[in-house]
Amino acid sequence: MPKVYVTKKDSIAYVILNRPEELNSLDYGSLKELNEIVLTLSTDLTIKAVVFSGTGMKAFCAGADLKERKTLSEQETRRNVYLIRDVFNRIEDLPQPTIAMINGYALGGGLELALVCDFRFAVSEAQLGLTEINWAIIPGAGGTQRLPKLIGISKAKQLIYSGKRLNAIEAKNIGLIDETFDDQESLEAYTLEFLEPILLKSSIALQQAKYAINKGNATDLRTGIAIESKAYELTIGTGDRKEALLAFQEKRDPVFRGS
Repeated sequence: MPKVYVTKKDSIAYVILNRPEELNSLDYGSLKELNEIVLTLSTDLTIKAVVFSGTGMKAFCAGADLKERKTLSEQETRRNVYLIRDVFNRIEDLPQPTIAMINGYALGGGLELALVCDFRFAVSEAQLGLTEINWAIIPGAGGTQRLPKLIGISKAKQLIYSGKRLNAIEAKNIGLIDETFDDQESLEAYTLEFLEPILLKSSIALQQAKYAINKGNATDLRTGIAIESKAYELTIGTGDRKEALLAFQEKRDPVFRGS
């Protein structure tokens, strides 16, 4: 039984953390499996969106597997921390739009996984937090950097210093979560509804828009505008752009082929 697996439907890839008895926590084996899946998806031209979720009704991902961590040497612990950091960076760099579909606990590294996704949807009873301080460590997979950019430095410090958990409604009120839902069925239905118009767009344009936003957000305005210009240039000669102009002329919806 894989610790992480992927299913594909209608150009959407669903990446499922599959350790429900351990609240979908991340051990070394699951991190290696997740890494391989992400590397494959990064070059899969048939996939236009990637959704991350966890098996079961309790957890999206409860972070690092603390049972495993108790058995690791310092060198092995560093190995795990560097791997989770690198895997999450690769998820953030996926060219497709990404969604964290949070069906339960998203704690520590689990919340850091959600932070690298473009959007975060959650059931209202989900518990979220960067709780590492409670274990005498700090977030090690980008949480200290990404959370302040999302919700502001003061609120991020409050959450990281205290290790406090928020429910999804509280998290939405501070901009950490985009939408909340009463149950998992509604969460899954909304995710599909949200993606429906996105899947109709040119995959090339989507990828360049994401690249420009993410890379531009990490630098100053002038450099960001230069990044945007380069990304725009890559869309000019595409078949999809020609199809959009032709469809406009013919008063019909365009059919994009990612070319």
